Amino acid sequence: MSLTPLSAMNTAKVLTEALPYIQRFTDKTIVIKYGGNAMTEEHLKASFARDIVLMKTVGMNPIVVHGGGPQIGDLLTRIGKESEFVQGMRVTDKETMDVVEMVLGGLVNKEIVSLINQHGGKAVGLTGKDGNMIHAKKLTFTKDAPEMDVPEIIDIGHVGEVDGINTEVLDMLAHGDFIPVVAPIGVGSDGQSYNINADLVAGKLAETLQAEKLILLTNIAGLLDKEEKLLTGLTSERVDELIKDGTIYGGMLPKIACALDAVKNGVNTAHIIDGRVQHAVLLEVFTDEGVGTLIKNR
Repeated sequence: MSLTPLSAMNTAKVLTEALPYIQRFTDKTIVIKYGGNAMTEEHLKASFARDIVLMKTVGMNPIVVHGGGPQIGDLLTRIGKESEFVQGMRVTDKETMDVVEMVLGGLVNKEIVSLINQHGGKAVGLTGKDGNMIHAKKLTFTKDAPEMDVPEIIDIGHVGEVDGINTEVLDMLAHGDFIPVVAPIGVGSDGQSYNINADLVAGKLAETLQAEKLILLTNIAGLLDKEEKLLTGLTSERVDELIKDGTIYGGMLPKIACALDAVKNGVNTAHIIDGRVQHAVLLEVFTDEGVGTLIKNR
């Protein structure tokens, strides 16, 4: 089927608009946190894989960090184990951690690797335990109340936070022909495995690698103001103001905090984008308009 003059002009416009971005981001590291609808709906999974392969093909160094909470919950249900959460974090005993490692490091990770490879990439699956990449420490919560003499420390098991990143393996892969796909499992100084929030892992990887961009896929259009209009081109100071006036609240706070930490610690820009849009990553990286919220330090 031949192109009409109008469709040919539109195609040419898209290609020429992408060119300066391709030139600017050649050999730059871009960390993408992959999750939400983009990770479960077949057409979105395919478009994500093509986006990542295209980025690599034109000279960028994409690194994918993925979640897998719903998949972990599904398997726990199938084996008759109830999921329990504290402040949004899954309580992870030894048995649950075994399931987390099977699902994140095995099933989900290898599915993403296979998907990218089917579309012409060379993806390599890793967990933070490989090459001693993600050093973790145990995450604990404290509960305080007026009637309590001292705060109660809440132990949620094998849930961790990033204590350090060893980038040796990632540098070798990302600056070669490979696309690293990282499951957010870290290892403690005691040799124990820890389940870590994927947004936090992506943010810390981006900071440590001094990435050009951190991209967080979500199931919303991006950061919205009180009139439900999309906000973008935000500085860290403006984001702080939006938190103070209550525009940013609830479940969006941890994701925004992750993006803010990244841009305050050397990442050029952070993006919170709508993973429900086909080719959302390419649209954000290669076009003037983008499909989400861009945050920069200044």
